Amino acid sequence: MNAAETLEITCSKAWPPLIEDPLGEWRLRWADGFTGRANSALAVGDAGRPVAEALRAVCDFAHERAITPMVQVVRDSPNEHAIAAAGWVPATGHGAGHEVVVLTTSGLHGETPPPRETPSGHFHVKVPPPGGHFHVKVPDEPVPGWWGLALRPGEDSPAARQVLAGGKIGYGVATVGGDVAGVVRGALVEGWLHVGRLEVAPAFRRRGLASALMGAVRTWGVEHGADRAVLQVAEGNSGALALYAGLGYAPHHRYRYWVPAPGSCEDSTS
Repeated sequence: MNAAETLEITCSKAWPPLIEDPLGEWRLRWADGFTGRANSALAVGDAGRPVAEALRAVCDFAHERAITPMVQVVRDSPNEHAIAAAGWVPATGHGAGHEVVVLTTSGLHGETPPPRETPSGHFHVKVPPPGGHFHVKVPDEPVPGWWGLALRPGEDSPAARQVLAGGKIGYGVATVGGDVAGVVRGALVEGWLHVGRLEVAPAFRRRGLASALMGAVRTWGVEHGADRAVLQVAEGNSGALALYAGLGYAPHHRYRYWVPAPGSCEDSTS
């Protein structure tokens, strides 16, 4: 596998599905519909059979578990060209965006120091006027209110919570006056810090909470042995891309989701 495909496997380990079956080097994944990453086939490396046969297996796996057949594949890779040649089409209807930019940064130890940590383990940050103060911490268990901000409307389910709790996780949280104002998730995999679910409540935006959360989760990652960080952002999310660029993240590669053309993936398991 090349560097992009290897990194995709790392990211998949940081976002573990409830069920994962091997298909050669491909991975068939299910998490009861929570996110495309956990409910698609990761098409990296060699499927161990012709791509058309592999896609048939993707269809059967998805139909057996009542999810939409879909593959996640590195953009412009040989696998993507073969999937297109087999008649599959870009998943432009995917709600979170069918094309995703994978961003990385290295040298975490040498970046701009994060917000100052107090002896209590909280990060105390002065907010630009007209704000007040907020605190940021990264505990090993989610605080009350973390799930309510980390999970978007309609996402909360046992499967979603299991995906987000899988592995070694830091549950970053920013509080203002006791209220949960922002959250972020950090996952550790093989020296990588995988960052996701950065969210700031609308009432607390533009006060520096997002940057403070990113600094805190970076520090947590370094303390647990990470020396590189990776995150995934929909190509159309210009605000997030600008934020991460300012924090030293740069594009590594892109991936896309593909789905069968209408009528080409009938349920052969019924």
